[in-house]
Amino acid sequence: MTEPVGELRVGIIGTAFMGAAHSHAWATAPRFFDLPWRPVLQVMAGRDPERTQAAAERFGWLETTDDWRELVARDDVDLVDICSPGDTHVEIATAALAAGKHVLCEKPLANSVAEAEQMTEAAAAAAEHGVLAMCGFTYRRVPALTLARQLVAEGRLGEIRHVRAQYLQDWLSDADAPLTWRMDKSLAGSGALGDIGAHVVDATQWITGQSITGVSALLQTFVHDRPYPDAYATGLARGSGEHTGRGPVTVDDAALFTARFDGGAIGAFEATRFALGRKNAIRIEVNGSLGSLAFDFEDMNVLHLFDGSADSRTQGFTRIVVTEPDHPYTGSWWPPGHGLGYEHGFTHQVVDLVRALAAGEQPRPSFADALAVQRVLDAVERSAAAESRWTSI
Repeated sequence: MTEPVGELRVGIIGTAFMGAAHSHAWATAPRFFDLPWRPVLQVMAGRDPERTQAAAERFGWLETTDDWRELVARDDVDLVDICSPGDTHVEIATAALAAGKHVLCEKPLANSVAEAEQMTEAAAAAAEHGVLAMCGFTYRRVPALTLARQLVAEGRLGEIRHVRAQYLQDWLSDADAPLTWRMDKSLAGSGALGDIGAHVVDATQWITGQSITGVSALLQTFVHDRPYPDAYATGLARGSGEHTGRGPVTVDDAALFTARFDGGAIGAFEATRFALGRKNAIRIEVNGSLGSLAFDFEDMNVLHLFDGSADSRTQGFTRIVVTEPDHPYTGSWWPPGHGLGYEHGFTHQVVDLVRALAAGEQPRPSFADALAVQRVLDAVERSAAAESRWTSI
């Protein structure tokens, strides 16, 4: 491997689920990929000093702080990685960009279009001075989905006509599952729509190269109150444990919408955290005039491709195991047939980000890309509130 020529000193904000995934990626990327800069896990910020210290020791961060503002102001931080809840994104990201720090921000970019616009404007202003920002739609870095985008771009599917996308989870199916920040609209912005629906909105627009122009939507909340958590018990919880009894759920549990794309395709989307038995099923199917492709994250190393030009006697979906050396990203990992997992997408995100920063190029997805997703989410909410009226983006 080639030795890095410089360092990228990272400060991360958030110690739970995404904090762990991003930490693993920063530590792993330079061990498997040639990077122009070596990531340095400089400082981790979290609200609880003891938990933050424990997380930093576990994941290899050199220092800790309980004040994100102190992290942003440090001279030994080059990039701020935002893994905190959505209500914190706009303040942290704009402060970091103003301080001359590159930014990686988890999705969705913000809790509203107005916040996302503010962040995008700040990123554009910072980019004029060589300070760059990226939003973490990590599923773009799943090799099978990256291959899907390549095949569409090569014209293998012809004219794109249909897009179907689902993101199905079941972790809230139990009506007595505890209330967390993800069920509070003031903190999370939305429920299944923004938490997981944002991923399939971004992925389908990215794969097809088309933008959603309008939607007709339905949102549903199945469980309207939940018990407060006893404590900050899991990576999904946010709270002090001071409340007792049950509290209100103020976000959607499920989202359904149809859509039109600017290239002529039509789409059907579903996002739910109530699909009992489906743990993390991201299902995307694209049908074109020449072929089709299908993907399910619960079999994430496989892409199914249908070639409409093949002999009709032998036509059928081909099961492609996306682990060959010439497939996206996989040549830096294991021998063919040895599958990758959820965490690898985050590693690939770090690889692409570091390489783009070192080259002075805009990493993708940009904040502008993420703003486009935010506009779709907003249109879905407005449509659902207006009895599913067709709503343009």
